[in-house]
Amino acid sequence: MNRATSANGSILNPIVTVILVLAALYVAHSVFIPLTFSLFVIALVWPLQAALQKRMPKLLALFITLAITIFVVLTVSSAVLWGLSRLVQWLIANAGHYQAVFNEWSQWLNEQGIAVAGPLTELFNVRWLSGFLQTLMKQFNSMAGFLTLVFVFVMLGLLEVDDFNERLRLPSVQPMGATMLRANRMIGTKLRRFMVVRSFASVLTGLFVWSFSLLAGLELAAAWGAIAFALNYIPFLGPLIATIFPTLFAIVQFESWQTAVTVFLCLNAIQFITGSYIEPRVTGSTLTISPFAVVFVVFFFSFLWGLQGAFIGVPILIAVVVYCAQFPSTRWLAVLAAGGGAQADPAPES
Repeated sequence: MNRATSANGSILNPIVTVILVLAALYVAHSVFIPLTFSLFVIALVWPLQAALQKRMPKLLALFITLAITIFVVLTVSSAVLWGLSRLVQWLIANAGHYQAVFNEWSQWLNEQGIAVAGPLTELFNVRWLSGFLQTLMKQFNSMAGFLTLVFVFVMLGLLEVDDFNERLRLPSVQPMGATMLRANRMIGTKLRRFMVVRSFASVLTGLFVWSFSLLAGLELAAAWGAIAFALNYIPFLGPLIATIFPTLFAIVQFESWQTAVTVFLCLNAIQFITGSYIEPRVTGSTLTISPFAVVFVVFFFSFLWGLQGAFIGVPILIAVVVYCAQFPSTRWLAVLAAGGGAQADPAPES
């Protein structure tokens, strides 16, 4: 009886702990989201900060690092806002034509006995589409306070990285300190490579979408390219949105289902080539993660934290996998999360 009780307790304790942690992440999301993003940014920019502070005062190096980081973030955010604003302006100017074409398509689907036409009519109408785009714009515009808090955390974190690493080397925190140092270095390397590859793929995707839109005669070609570039940073959900919306607009512009299907197939081919061929080849085996795990964390953190969660989900997964690989009791989780036959990083010798 005692053994059974002990076994049940050993199973329930981790489950209860995970549930409590997730509940805390959800309830206190206003704190944990900027904190998580700040740790992510610190991992990305720390090599630049470390290199600069060897040649100049630490505060000056910090100022330059933050200035470059802010410039990059504002550039990507501006691309999204510019693209979405162009789409909203176009939709308002062509609202009547869009609704008329959509009603014709819905009526034709109803005549064919396609039951999905009713729900589609209620969902993908001009009012819903305009509201959805404006909601996205409001979310990006409301990020000013969020980004301010993130950069405060980043500033304080960059100033403390050296001191924190020194504390991890103290004899009193061994062997956990050495394990954390090793894991943190590995996470930083993987995240930087992940973002370099993701940025390369996003630029290619944006250029391909822009070029195809020009060749196909699709209006707002530059806006589609800018949106595809920015949304490609969000795995699966971003490319899906960047494919569906140009297709919906192609329906209105060309009033031909054959052309709309061609646009849809070509955009999906672009996403497939960059996401399933070019990106994995550039990434190699060091960042190989199970596609199922990637899809799960993207949708799970989207539910937990919204748009920010969709973006940060994969970096969180990378960090969790690296830490799990450091300990024998959790290494099996890292092995399961690795995809394509890749092996998780070896745990340190005890």
